[in-house]
Amino acid sequence: MKKVTTYNNKKVLVMGFGISGLNAAHLLNKLGANVVANDQATPKDPAVVENLENEGIKVITGSNPLSLAEEDFDVVVKNPGIPYDNPLVAKFVEKKTPIITEAELGWEVFEGHLVSVTGSNGKTTTTTLTQLMIAKSNAHRVEYAGNIGVSFSKVAAELGPEDTLVTELSSFQLLGTPTIRPHIAIITNIFSNHLDYHKTRENYINAKLNITRNQTSADYLIMNWDRDEWQQIARRSQATIVPFSRQNKSHEGSYEEDGKIYWRGEYIMDAKDIRLIGPQNVENALAAIAAAKLSGVTNQDIVDVLTSFSGVRHRLQYVTDYQGRRFYNDSKSTDIEATEVALQGFEQPVILLAGGLDRGYTFERLVPYFKKHVKAIIVFGQCKDKMKAAAEQAGISTIIESENAVTAVPAAWKVSDLGDVILLSPANASWDQFPSFEVRGDKFIEAVDSLIKTEEGK
Repeated sequence: MKKVTTYNNKKVLVMGFGISGLNAAHLLNKLGANVVANDQATPKDPAVVENLENEGIKVITGSNPLSLAEEDFDVVVKNPGIPYDNPLVAKFVEKKTPIITEAELGWEVFEGHLVSVTGSNGKTTTTTLTQLMIAKSNAHRVEYAGNIGVSFSKVAAELGPEDTLVTELSSFQLLGTPTIRPHIAIITNIFSNHLDYHKTRENYINAKLNITRNQTSADYLIMNWDRDEWQQIARRSQATIVPFSRQNKSHEGSYEEDGKIYWRGEYIMDAKDIRLIGPQNVENALAAIAAAKLSGVTNQDIVDVLTSFSGVRHRLQYVTDYQGRRFYNDSKSTDIEATEVALQGFEQPVILLAGGLDRGYTFERLVPYFKKHVKAIIVFGQCKDKMKAAAEQAGISTIIESENAVTAVPAAWKVSDLGDVILLSPANASWDQFPSFEVRGDKFIEAVDSLIKTEEGK
């Protein structure tokens, strides 16, 4: 860990008791800060508060009292999910109090080699593939952290100058990272996500571009080159641009041509040998290959990872085969684009389980994919009527309404045939029925297990 004196005797407010917030509070305390930890909820586990208080950290739970804004905090470390129009956060914005996220704190104490990944879709798979590839060719520690369920600051504090950290960073995290400078940055793609938080697409793009804001020509920005807009966005960076292209639009980085994967003209492997299914995973592989090659990874190590890695939980995750039906958990598909690419990964007939939080948009964009891939659809959640309307427009004859992703499993089974794929790919956030997409995916898997037990017990 880098020696940091920035926070010594500084008064710091940590907002949010998630994984990142708790680790930030503990780290700041070690760095000599006077820490106040605040969460709008009261933790169910009293040990959370006890552990903080035992370190001398003041704890306030149950609300975000506006009176905190009247105290002279030097810095606020905000949970990324708390919006900037939160009344307490807005007070600090008005006072011009620096507001950062835990990712910035992690960067400040990290002294090794940083690779950072962002994008609308594919972040976690790309992060994982990149970490696995670099680890195979590296004698030092190579870890992942960030928006992947692992605290950036905790892992960063444990690593030395020769170690590598591959971080997944969300747009929410990047808004609070004024000095972060990865040596290698990856932007997998940019669609129109989280506009309820960012308000405009341009704000969202600017948040994503914070990943490269402090890079120079000595650093690398790996960018998806398959849309003209993304090419233009990349040119806003001062970093050395390294394209990747599934559509063979550039040979200056990694690309697919005639079903084969190349790095700057050098053959790596056949695309069909990538174990992960779907065109989106070819793109994720290409992004990871670029980062790996820039990090000195051998072709054989790249091939070993791509032919063996079977996927990240909840991201087009293969669950099981049963009586000729194949089940997939793609609960992380919380937007239309993710479900589009998921459907393109299957040649077999798909029974789709879709629906969730109503964010105000409709699903006409999915109609062509429904026509080509979907034989039946089970809809649920707040937006089930809108999803049903798109399915009717696509001419799907079997449309079933269900309560949620759990009850949809037996409904899908009843209309399935030998050779079908039963796919949970909701195209919507989970928050109308589940606290997270992870919980939704776990419940789906449990429902599949329960279905199989029931069928075998007949």
